[in-house]
Amino acid sequence: MLKVLIPTIMLIPTTWMVNKKWLWTTSTYQSTLISIISLTWLKWDSETGWSSSNLYIATDPLSTPLLVLSCWLLPLMILASQNHMIMEPLNRQRSYITLLISLQVFLTLAFGATEIIMFYVMFEATLIPTLVIITRWGNQAERLNAGVYFLFYTLAGSLPLLVALLILQKDLGTLSLLTTQYTKPLALNAWGDKIWWAGCILAFLVKMPLYGVHLWLPKAHVEAPVAGSMVLAAVLLKLGGYGMMRMLVILNPLTKELAYPFIILALWGIIMTGSICLRQTDLKSMIAYSSVSHMGLVVSGIMIQTPWGFTGAIILMIAHGLVSSALFCLANTNYERTHSRTLLLARGMQVVLPLMAAWWFIANLANMALPPLPNLMGELMIITSMFNWSHWSIILTGLGTLITAGYSLYMFLMTQRGKPPNHIIGLDPSHSREHLLITMHLIPVLLLVLKPELMWGWCL
Repeated sequence: MLKVLIPTIMLIPTTWMVNKKWLWTTSTYQSTLISIISLTWLKWDSETGWSSSNLYIATDPLSTPLLVLSCWLLPLMILASQNHMIMEPLNRQRSYITLLISLQVFLTLAFGATEIIMFYVMFEATLIPTLVIITRWGNQAERLNAGVYFLFYTLAGSLPLLVALLILQKDLGTLSLLTTQYTKPLALNAWGDKIWWAGCILAFLVKMPLYGVHLWLPKAHVEAPVAGSMVLAAVLLKLGGYGMMRMLVILNPLTKELAYPFIILALWGIIMTGSICLRQTDLKSMIAYSSVSHMGLVVSGIMIQTPWGFTGAIILMIAHGLVSSALFCLANTNYERTHSRTLLLARGMQVVLPLMAAWWFIANLANMALPPLPNLMGELMIITSMFNWSHWSIILTGLGTLITAGYSLYMFLMTQRGKPPNHIIGLDPSHSREHLLITMHLIPVLLLVLKPELMWGWCL
């Protein structure tokens, strides 16, 4: 773990000391090296389930794919930001890269933490760099409003979690993930215990986000710069799912009864947010709502607590992280050329940038879960386990899948097909940097088809 953490921390002084001319090259190169080193975590030879570097930081098959994903994303965020940051003063460029690096440090410590309190602290710490990125480098005047939404939704959800964790520490005497799974189930009978259960789970449901507490996400996505959107979609939403998986192991047997309203909300959210996507005029807002729809499926998969549900949730989280991040990068390449995110104002881009249209097509197919991609693998596993839990759920999940296909194709047709409008003239050609960026997103998705057991977690 330290072989990734220490080079990542050392990237911060490097960013401030390196020559202006080499700033972006050096930070991209070094972060790529770190992400390649992180791939060694995927080689699993420990029999105990945990591979520990010390008492406080360890990896297991559940956290490893998420750790690798967050390391993989840093060079891609730096690559994506180059074009629109190059006009800024040098100190602002350095601050921006430093924030992205600090975000990776917090995420690595959050996913690698063996103490639940340490996970909580790092879970909260990721809020600060993300908030600064949204409010300082966002695109429009609404960005402060988006930052306030993001801050207060997250804080309102996570303060009950802190109290709930302190109560758990009092009852169990330990909050180490290495031992809590072996403690005897808690006798939870009183009304207060049910409120405690909700406190434990609420912060993660806001972070996911569950339909109903999701209003911060489209605002944050729309106002954030491209790197902010990428890290929000790809990794920060996954913190919620990861935290839920860790906590639900301890919260049995209460979850069996109390999970019902949350599962229903999640399934209803798939339909509702999918329908909202069909009416969107803003490209980034559409991709953001599609994230809420996919995360609804993940929440229901985790809540029913079957091995298939858990596995499907992890696979879908990893696949969705890569694909939605790629979609935000593509939306940004459009925005950099047309300076508008409105779907109606930039049609027929296939005629102007045919290779970009190919990337759009592949990313949209992945978003609607084309076989044999891991998106489909995750969705099928969750839908199957949901059907096993209740036959009626097939109506909602099936309808959700249909709507997903509808808005994915709608997004492709609206941005790429048709006759280009007259005001689109003199667009920049697509750069090899952008093609490399999308390739680095989609190649892992394709390779995971060949070896899906890397992201099964400890479930199967």
